[in-house]
Amino acid sequence: MLSSLEQTTARKLHSFYGDMHIHIGRTSSGQAVKISASNNLTFENIAVEASERKGIQMIGIIDCHSPSVQEDIIQCLDSGAMQEIDGGGIAYRDTVILLGSEIEIRESGRGAAHVLAYFPDLGTMQDFTVWMARYMKNVQLSSQRIYVNPRELQQEIVDRGGLLVPAHVFTPHKGLYGSMADRMSEVFDLNGIAGIELGLSADSSMAGRISELDGYSFLTNSDAHSLGKIGREYNRIDMAEPSFAEFRMALGAMDGRRISANYGLNPRLGKYHRTYCSGCDSILDEGSDIKEMKRCPYCGSTKLVQGVFDRILHVSDREEPVIPLSRPEYHYQVPLEFIPGLGKSAMSKLLQAFGTEMNILHQATEAELAAVAGDQLAASIVMARNGTLSLSAGGGGTYGKVLR
Repeated sequence: MLSSLEQTTARKLHSFYGDMHIHIGRTSSGQAVKISASNNLTFENIAVEASERKGIQMIGIIDCHSPSVQEDIIQCLDSGAMQEIDGGGIAYRDTVILLGSEIEIRESGRGAAHVLAYFPDLGTMQDFTVWMARYMKNVQLSSQRIYVNPRELQQEIVDRGGLLVPAHVFTPHKGLYGSMADRMSEVFDLNGIAGIELGLSADSSMAGRISELDGYSFLTNSDAHSLGKIGREYNRIDMAEPSFAEFRMALGAMDGRRISANYGLNPRLGKYHRTYCSGCDSILDEGSDIKEMKRCPYCGSTKLVQGVFDRILHVSDREEPVIPLSRPEYHYQVPLEFIPGLGKSAMSKLLQAFGTEMNILHQATEAELAAVAGDQLAASIVMARNGTLSLSAGGGGTYGKVLR
């Protein structure tokens, strides 16, 4: 008879799409959770959107520490619309939801950063909420600062069987490297980090300039503040099934489980890719060598917001990126909503024909797309799929643009 470990190893693996960073705007009763997110981003609406429109099989909802959100989760479970599953997570149709929390950390003399914590079940998340409420001014809201040492927070997460993932690590707005430290080891025990979220303005090649990241799986997630942004960035994850236990194994590259592909925006489309001057509203693009620049070359202002690309150059300990052989390919992919000319009518026709956005992006051929939406849009979708559309760089909180 096979041991439990051998049975786990012997299970057939499949590829699933996962977006592990989605916010809740309001609860079903109208209580605010993420102030800057859309009102229709409720726990149930997110599940419906991910399953029925996006075609994403695993999602992380990262405001589940909020007691009012937990009331919505209980209501969904009690109604039978969703079920807690073996292995951890909550199932809605073909999509499994992992319960997460985004938390702001800070230390004296450093800037602030956000981290993600995932837990296997609602009971564990509720216990974590009780602990956090002692050190947080308003545990009802998203992304609130916790007034404990980051390593103490890390230990509380690990001791509950949770997963700690630093969020959008390079962004100047609450990224660990972007606004808090030159090295992650200055803030956390590296052995207690489950994975790294790159953020919209970085890719795995850029992160390859920092050697302490070599051993971690990278995640590309949407950080969605509206239903339409779900799946803006996502991952292909090889697992036996979508569940917390399998996700843990995938982050650790255990028994064949792994993050097998990252699908993300070209970093040039990210809001914080290059350094921005608020004095003259200019984005300093690739032609500018601004690793140590103190003043804007256009207006002389010192009001510079360092971009992700430039911050990585500043903190890197390598001249050239090193990509471990185990690192999955990073696919530059433009989301469907970014494609010029792809409006609601055309999108409705495509969804009617192909079912979900994942099918449009990954399954439909150019000829099949053209039969529904015309040759020009079909060509643009294929170029978006292949990452070959022309782009202008983003910065200073403004997304880059698709030029074609």
